[in-house]
Amino acid sequence: MSTYMAKAGEVERKWYVIDATGKTLGRLAVQVADLLRGKNKPTFTPHVDCGDFVIVTNADKIVLTGKKLEQKYYYHHTGYIGHMKSVRYDNLMANRPEMALELAVKGMIPANTIGRKAMTRLHVYKGAEHKHAAQQPIVLE
Repeated sequence: MSTYMAKAGEVERKWYVIDATGKTLGRLAVQVADLLRGKNKPTFTPHVDCGDFVIVTNADKIVLTGKKLEQKYYYHHTGYIGHMKSVRYDNLMANRPEMALELAVKGMIPANTIGRKAMTRLHVYKGAEHKHAAQQPIVLE
């Protein structure tokens, strides 16, 4: 018996909606990263992009446990000498909660072409409304 290897043309992609209300940032990011990579499917193949589309709503209601809101920082460099910028997570969650989830998921997927393609299938919204009703997404708990 041979091992099944999925082919790029055979992959069927589904749409999923996840409500982030009251969920922890890291645990939600793991669930989203698994769906984006396709690790929940029995036909998962590491070298083929077989993930699904994921819509996350209510990103502004994600919870960070402990003192992470005051102690955790997001760092980025502008490209100029001495221009390392830092943003505390309480400011990030207040102003751009979508970015906090995207950063957490981005750190959990591979840093290659498959990972970059998977990130294009992630749609995060601050509120409860999204514009993908025509795709008839499946609601995940």
